Amino acid sequence: MKFNVNQQDLQQALNYCQGVIEKRSTLPILSNILMNAEKSSLTLTATDLDLIFIHKIQNVEVAEEGKTTTTSSTMYDIVRKLSPGKKINLTLTDTSKLHLESEKSIFNLNCMSASEFPLTNENFDENQFLIKSKQLLKLLNKCKFSVSNDETRHYLSGIYFHQTEVDDKNYLTSVATDSHRMSISKVRLEQQISFDPIILPKKTVFQLCALLDNYDGDVKVSNIKSKIKFELNNSVLISKLIDGKFPNYIQVIPKNNKKKLEIDLKLFLNSVDRVASVSLDKKDGVKFNLSKDTLNLSVNNTNSGDGKETLNVKFDHQLEISFNSRYLIDVASQLDGEKIELFLNDMGSPALIKDPGDFDSIFVVMPMKG
Repeated sequence: MKFNVNQQDLQQALNYCQGVIEKRSTLPILSNILMNAEKSSLTLTATDLDLIFIHKIQNVEVAEEGKTTTTSSTMYDIVRKLSPGKKINLTLTDTSKLHLESEKSIFNLNCMSASEFPLTNENFDENQFLIKSKQLLKLLNKCKFSVSNDETRHYLSGIYFHQTEVDDKNYLTSVATDSHRMSISKVRLEQQISFDPIILPKKTVFQLCALLDNYDGDVKVSNIKSKIKFELNNSVLISKLIDGKFPNYIQVIPKNNKKKLEIDLKLFLNSVDRVASVSLDKKDGVKFNLSKDTLNLSVNNTNSGDGKETLNVKFDHQLEISFNSRYLIDVASQLDGEKIELFLNDMGSPALIKDPGDFDSIFVVMPMKG
């Protein structure tokens, strides 16, 4: 195997691989990436057995075709420190050494045989549909912060995707909840698709977000019973799905929240963030003391002190209610409009948060006691 490749192309591909490979793997081969040079391309594959990432770099000068595996973290660390945009020459000198050369730098990296690398070969041709990358990224970004970290309830540690129908229009809807807050978002589909409800694991969500951030185009989605495949231009992501039943989220959406609070989004976000600064772990509630067109925000921490701020808002009632400041900041950071709307009921009931800039996304946040 002998080829040369552009430094930036290889760094970007290795960067994506880092998100897939586990830092501490019991199987040494899983710390490696599979490199396959053939024709005029280099294909890199990384896996943790639950997630497979495949990326093809085009326009590679391949002198000798071949494949091998080498430690991903070492390779990435070297490549990112080389001069940007320069050529990197790679040669497999014998089966256990990969010779890397760029400008005046020379490295010989240990390899393991490509035959040891675990590859799957399922047929994903049955259920397929196309979705715009920006639409898929929206569904992920609006929900990813609400995914649960509680491993005992594994069915909540991912985003629930399913097809919904509203007024004869088809939507792909995403939902996530950690039982303290919930995010729901949907995008319009041009037609009904063949797609069974799935729960996409958290790690896959973040890996997919990283890929979509740098991609503008169609994503081909295909799923079989326990796995899903996302195909972008030069990248493929195949993921196992979470086996479990997602709870009935519709019944959690508040129906009787008539007290509408409307605030300028940036003002709200900055104020909550400032006042919460006195709370070291953000677990102290930010207290809302609401009266007509006035919101008094306050945080009191026994160790570090207290903070207060007053905002002009649109509100026509009297109410005191407390929220986890981190939950409010997470939601507000994902809104598209210039305002944020909170629909409230009483101090013990969840708040329904809407975005005037995106009618297809809603958020529910539970209040804090006391």
